[in-house]
Amino acid sequence: MTSKRVAIIGLGVTGLSCVTFFNKKGIDVTVFDTRSTPPGKDKLDVNTELVIGPLSATRLASFDLLVVSPGIAITTPAIAKAIEAGAEVVGDIELFARELATPAYQNTKLVTITGSNGKSTVTTLLGEMASHAGVNVGVGGNIGVPALDLLSPDIQLYILELSSFQLETTESLNADVSTILNISEDHLDRYPSYQAYIDAKHKIYMQSNMCVINRDDPLTFTQQQPQISFGFDHSEFGIVLQQDEPFLAKNQQPLLPCSAIKLSGKHNWMNALAAIALGEQVALPMDLMLAALQAYKGLNHRCEFVAEHRGVRWINDSKATNIGATQAALLGLSETISGKVHVILGGDGKGADFTELASALTEIKGQIVCFGQDAALIAAQHPAAVIVEDLAHAVAHIEQQAKSGDLAILTPACASLDMYKNFMARGEHFMQLVNALTEASE
Repeated sequence: MTSKRVAIIGLGVTGLSCVTFFNKKGIDVTVFDTRSTPPGKDKLDVNTELVIGPLSATRLASFDLLVVSPGIAITTPAIAKAIEAGAEVVGDIELFARELATPAYQNTKLVTITGSNGKSTVTTLLGEMASHAGVNVGVGGNIGVPALDLLSPDIQLYILELSSFQLETTESLNADVSTILNISEDHLDRYPSYQAYIDAKHKIYMQSNMCVINRDDPLTFTQQQPQISFGFDHSEFGIVLQQDEPFLAKNQQPLLPCSAIKLSGKHNWMNALAAIALGEQVALPMDLMLAALQAYKGLNHRCEFVAEHRGVRWINDSKATNIGATQAALLGLSETISGKVHVILGGDGKGADFTELASALTEIKGQIVCFGQDAALIAAQHPAAVIVEDLAHAVAHIEQQAKSGDLAILTPACASLDMYKNFMARGEHFMQLVNALTEASE
């Protein structure tokens, strides 16, 4: 590789990780970015050339290796012409995979995870399971730390979340186990067809020694063997009932009551099963995985467990800034608890059609509390909905009405900018309000 001329296309966090990777090997690179002030520019070494502006097909064709950021399509005309001229195109994940194939990493294990939804939760949950088992683990990829920045001979297990964009330029993963959690329409502005998006996801199976499929989503199915599966029925990793209580199970043998998981929603039962199935394939002890699962509160502001107060579980889903995210959070939620679900909605709907929420709200038997700029539009979707002044009044209203066994969730279906700096600030305020309830009763 030392004799090759290398171009990094797209700076940012990923581009910087690529520059650092090559610099450590004593290889000079040229960075190209179409933005006038690309993020990470101030962190570039003064000796690294940065070319700003439209990509030049002629200039790119003079390089042997193009390392393209996942956010840039390799069908971009200048890149496509460089490929025609003989340039090799890869992404940071392919560089990572090639490095992992060297003798320094021969005893290292790799898990790769993709899917339209849930991949960040499964990736971080599995990372917690590995840490709980005393494994020196590196977690990143499409979330958190770029894969190349994780590289260290001290790491025993890598767990990477991968997007379809990253998989496009990756051929050499040789993962111990991989999964496609689910597939739904996404990124159709990038792909010529839905099938092209599906095909990009399925590249993960072709680079894996074991495939974990979702029995409830045929789009995740593959002919590749060996494979194992997870799903809502009782096969392999699934759900069994004992005295009408659902349990996570393996081969119909109960592992853990679903009620013991702090993650809310049936979709998170599937995420838990996927993490357990993946972890077992890299020899994580089942008892330690289950212990980590019970402690895991979820990603910040994504169906995140906040506290249990007087038998009521409070959930922060402030990241649900659109109707689809709220529908996903509420779907089947009432079936997972013994009591009622109470929901807090509101903010800036950005012109959304809230009639789409009406069917999800029919499931709600508890309080439906609306606040913020579009409170009235949301409240119009259910006859029992009430409007309050702000989030503090919403929490107080539910606190007065909720009973032991109930669940209260902030899942706004709206942006936060009418009252907060961002959805994180809204979620943090919600957690402060909930924690204040528990402190007041101590």
